[in-house]
Amino acid sequence: MRQRWPQTLWIVRHGESAGNVARDAADAAGAGRIDIAERDVDVPLSRRGEDQSRALGDWFLELPEGERPDVVLTSPYLRARQTAEIIQASGGLHVDVADFVIDERLREKEFGVLDRLTRHGIQQEFPEQAEFRRFLGKFYHRPPAGESWCDVILRLRSALDTISLHHGERRVLVVGHQVVVLCLRYLLENMTEDQILAIDREGDVANCSLTEYGYSPDIGKIGGMELRRYNFVAPLREAGAAVTAESDQPTAAR
Repeated sequence: MRQRWPQTLWIVRHGESAGNVARDAADAAGAGRIDIAERDVDVPLSRRGEDQSRALGDWFLELPEGERPDVVLTSPYLRARQTAEIIQASGGLHVDVADFVIDERLREKEFGVLDRLTRHGIQQEFPEQAEFRRFLGKFYHRPPAGESWCDVILRLRSALDTISLHHGERRVLVVGHQVVVLCLRYLLENMTEDQILAIDREGDVANCSLTEYGYSPDIGKIGGMELRRYNFVAPLREAGAAVTAESDQPTAAR
């Protein structure tokens, strides 16, 4: 029987973005809104985020060529695409054009009416949404015109189906966002809401951190993916790049 899953699957959160920096400034000032001119989809990497991406690319370059990613799937958001492109360029990844895929299912969680608001801003402008989220929890709360974690998980189920259908036995690199990393863990490890939220409470997924799975024939009847490492930042530290773990903006309902 053909191996359904990739040989190796790496999931990377994008490098630090200008949105992360602006969010911190807004929080420090007690502001209700994050001062960003671009749409969330157009927010670029910060200079530090570019350095983080190069550091991770350098780590891939140190792997034997036959162990580096040969498929790249990235969120269409600019900060994720830039991260993927820098990793490819600095990591010696020989990826065909057809195997470098921009996949909208890997995009950031959509925040709807809460977009660009800090926690303080949400309490001021949408106190009822703050209460709904407190009652329902982030897993199920869907802000108007936005998404819940369940909505993200639904589209990621489809993305994993595509990976298993087209990229069995390959070495796949996925570049996305903090909630994408967490929700893929939820799916790949068959977790419950309580289990994934407990992991989330342990701390943010670091920018350009690596979550790695390897194929194991011993999982289930047809094999599956086994977690090797999570939120791995040694490549950044070894290269002297800053390790950052700010929540993606807006902060309220990740």
